[in-house]
Amino acid sequence: MGTPNLASSLEEHIHEPSIQSQPTTNNALLSQEIRRYPKIVAYSVGLALAFLLTGYDTVILGTITAVPYFKHEFGELYNGEYIIPASWLSVWSAMSPLGSIIGAPVAGWLQDRIGRRWSLALSCFVCAVGIAIAFCSNLPDEMNSRRGAFLVGRFVQGLGVGGAMAGAQTYLSETVPTSLRGSAMALSPTFMLLGELLGAVVIFACEQMTTSAAFLIPFGTQWITTLLPFVLAFVLPESPSYLIRKGDYEKAHSAMKALHTDSVDVIPLIAQMRLSIASEEEMSRELAYVDCFKGVNLRRTTVVAFSFMIPSLFGVPLLASASYFMQVVGMSSSLSIMVLIVGIVLGLLANGVGVWLMSRFGRRPLLLWTLAVSIILWLSMGIAGCWSGNVVVWWTAISLILVVVICGMGAWPASYAVNGEASSLRLRAKTQGLGVLCYMLSNVVLSLALPYIYNKDAGDLKGKTGFIYAGLCLFAWIVTWFMIPEMKDRTVIEIDTMFEAKLPCAEFKNWSSPVVLEKEYDA
Repeated sequence: MGTPNLASSLEEHIHEPSIQSQPTTNNALLSQEIRRYPKIVAYSVGLALAFLLTGYDTVILGTITAVPYFKHEFGELYNGEYIIPASWLSVWSAMSPLGSIIGAPVAGWLQDRIGRRWSLALSCFVCAVGIAIAFCSNLPDEMNSRRGAFLVGRFVQGLGVGGAMAGAQTYLSETVPTSLRGSAMALSPTFMLLGELLGAVVIFACEQMTTSAAFLIPFGTQWITTLLPFVLAFVLPESPSYLIRKGDYEKAHSAMKALHTDSVDVIPLIAQMRLSIASEEEMSRELAYVDCFKGVNLRRTTVVAFSFMIPSLFGVPLLASASYFMQVVGMSSSLSIMVLIVGIVLGLLANGVGVWLMSRFGRRPLLLWTLAVSIILWLSMGIAGCWSGNVVVWWTAISLILVVVICGMGAWPASYAVNGEASSLRLRAKTQGLGVLCYMLSNVVLSLALPYIYNKDAGDLKGKTGFIYAGLCLFAWIVTWFMIPEMKDRTVIEIDTMFEAKLPCAEFKNWSSPVVLEKEYDA
C-alpha cells in the first residue's frame, strides 16, 4: 500500500528546480562531507575491499616468480641459476588480466540481471575457485603440467577479480554523492596498494623457505582477501539506481535510507536519480553493450576506457612484478622484495594524499602534471640503464618508487575518479565492464611483452625498459590533454548535459548549468 504514496511523492519532487540542479559543494571540506554521509563512507571503504583483493592477488601472483623455491619448482636452470623462462613468465603475467577481460564485461551484463550485490558475491566465488586451482598446481609430476595448472588457476582467478572490480566500481559510482565522488573513487588505488603491501609482506616472510610452503602459504592467504568482499555483498543494500531501473521504488527507498542517516530526506535524492535515469531513456528500455558506442555514448565510453588504461600506461604492470624485475637488474632476492615493500608503503601514503587532493583539485591538472613528472623519471631510468653497477641498480629502484609516489598522488586516483564520472547512469554497469576490460587488455599486452623486453633469456634491456614507459607516459599525457574533460563537483545531470552539448574538453570546467543561471537571473 506504500507504493502509490511513495510514487506520488517522487512525482512532486521530480519537477522541483532544486532537484534538477542540485547544488555542487566545491568549497565543502572533506571532513564535513564525511560527517554528513557516514554510512556511505563506511560502505565505500567496505567496497574498496574488492580492490584490496585485486592488489593482493596481483602482487602475490606477480612476485611469487621471484621466490627462489617457486623458481626451483616451476623454473629451469640458466647459466647456473633457476629462472622462469620468458615464454612462461609472459603467458603467466598475461593470463590473469586476460581472465579479467572476460570477467569484467560478463559481470557488467550480470549486474543488470541479478543486481550489484549478487554479481559481486559470484565474482568472489569464482576467484576462490581459481585460487584453489593455483594452490594445487604443484601436485603434477611433469613440469609442463604444473605450469599449465598454474596458468589455468591464474585465468580463473582473473575472471573473478575482473568481475569484482567492475561490481565495486559500478556501485561506488552510482551511490556516492557528488561531493565525495572523487575521494571515494580514489580509495580504489589506495586499497589496491594496501593489498599489494600485505601481499609483499607475506611473500617476504615466506621467501627463504625451502619447501613448497614458500608459495602455498601466499596462495592460501588469498582466500582471506576473497572472503572479505564476498561477505560484504550480503551486508550491502542494493544499489538504489539499479532498483529504480527495475521499477521497484519501495526497495529503492529502503536501500537509500540504508545508505543515509535519519537526518537526510531521501525522497528528493531518489527523485533526482529517477530524473537522471528518465532523461537517458531511449526507444528501447533494454540496452545492450552496443549502445555504449552509439551517439554521444561513444565519447563517454572512450573516456572511461582510456582512463581505465592510464595506470597500465604509467607503469602498474611493471611495478606489480618489480621484485623480479629488480633481480634481473642485479639486486638480491630479499633486498628486491624489501624495495617493493618500501615502494608500496610510500605509494600508499601518496594515495592517502591523493584522496584529499581529489576533494580540492581538478582531475585534468592532477593527471597532466603527474604524468609529465613520470615521463622524466622513466627517461632517467632508461638513461641510467645504459651503464652498469650498483648506482644504476639503486637508481632504477628509486625511479620505480618515485613513479609510484608521484602517480599515487595524482594520475592513479584521478583516473579512477574520471572513469566513475563519465558514463551515463543507465549504461554505467556495462561501461564499467568495458572499462575494466580495456584496463586488463592493456595489462595483457604489456604483461606479454615486458618479460621479452627485460628478461635475461630474451631482450635483456634491464633498466633501459624505462625508455618504453617514458614513451607510454607521453602517449597518455597527449591523449589526456585532448580527451579527458574536467567533471569535478558536477552532478549526473550536468555531466549528461555537457556531453550532449558536445562541449570541448577545455570548456567543461567553466560551463554553467542553464537551469541554475535562469534561477539566479529570476532572483
